[in-house]
Amino acid sequence: MTTTVPPGLAELTEIMAYADFATSASMSVRETLGLGSLHVGSTRALAIREDPSQFFNRAGGFGADGPITVDDLARVCAFYREHGVSQGSLMIAPPLLPPDWDATATKLGLVEGSRFTKLGCDIETLPTVADRAALDPGWRVGVVEAHQAREWATVMMTTFGFTAPAMIEMAASCVGAPNWRQFAVWAGERIVAVGSLFLNGQCADMFGGATLPEARGRGAQSALLTARVRAAAAEGCRWLVAETGVEGPGEHNPSLHNMLRVGFEPMYERTTWLWQA
Repeated sequence: MTTTVPPGLAELTEIMAYADFATSASMSVRETLGLGSLHVGSTRALAIREDPSQFFNRAGGFGADGPITVDDLARVCAFYREHGVSQGSLMIAPPLLPPDWDATATKLGLVEGSRFTKLGCDIETLPTVADRAALDPGWRVGVVEAHQAREWATVMMTTFGFTAPAMIEMAASCVGAPNWRQFAVWAGERIVAVGSLFLNGQCADMFGGATLPEARGRGAQSALLTARVRAAAAEGCRWLVAETGVEGPGEHNPSLHNMLRVGFEPMYERTTWLWQA
């Protein structure tokens, strides 16, 4: 099986998911967080001044509609500066980097940050995903409804270390939004794991998979991946994309191996390029 997701589409779908996730929040939540967004051509950028982790200060979609220019990149750096954040990430697929990238990165003061593995799959050529996840007896996976949004968001955001009430409210706001499908695993009446699917036409993004520490290793994320693959197929998507941290020597990344088991293939390793004030 060969993954054929165009890199530009893969990157655009990822950043659209992040931007839509954050900007679904109410104006009062956005003001509390100091949340701003930029949309120029295929490029999207997001800044959240009150996010101490700076994780959500990210930009992507570069090169999806034509060659990347210095002006494209400089505009994003200016956006970060204007929004008063101390650091922002630029996500660019290696096949789309300009030929003079080293000189461009130096000119803009960009430095290398963490690395991610970009994964993709063609849904039409995926092996059958029927019930390959051995979910604990008595646990179930299903779609999240509006009245469950707060619990769902709390599990997702606190698992990733985002405990501020406004950050949790931001996450809850995207439940039921038009391009989203949210899923959870319940142990009895309690949500113990979550995952989302963001729809971008023919391509969909696996977003925000998280499991409470005490519920790990019991099939929850595999069940959520399977549910989202089926949902993407039902929506008529051709491709699925996802990303996770690069697995270094001697390391084991459960998220990576869960996705490989479902049928995802690594597309490329992507360096995060950091702008710093």
